[in-house]
Amino acid sequence: MNPSALLTAPPPIPLHALAALLAIVLGAVQFALPKGTMRHRIMGHAWAVLLAGVAVSGLFIQQIRSFGPFSGIHLLSIFTLIMLAVAVRDARRGKVGAHKRGMIYLYGLALLLTGAFTLLPGRIMHEVLFG
Repeated sequence: MNPSALLTAPPPIPLHALAALLAIVLGAVQFALPKGTMRHRIMGHAWAVLLAGVAVSGLFIQQIRSFGPFSGIHLLSIFTLIMLAVAVRDARRGKVGAHKRGMIYLYGLALLLTGAFTLLPGRIMHEVLFG
């Protein structure tokens, strides 16, 4: 393990990674706890803020450049922000099934799947975990 690789990474990468890790943990807790409670709502707000922070900070990370300073991950960040707004709107409108599906997809795609790509050789999180 080499945590200094993350600590010395250029901004906003350390903040982006910390927010993503917190969102992964909080999301897992959120899935395990009862739904519809005040605790679920408060934790859901915190999770949404974390995920929005991950998506917004991801827009400023430009180590991978496919077209100009951007890559496909930037499209995912925009998609994440849109889908997050839709899922929150669904919750507020009482569309529980749509809200649940949206949050599960966001957790799986925006956090877990993209997080797995950060473990590829040459990426900072690969260096952090595997030296």
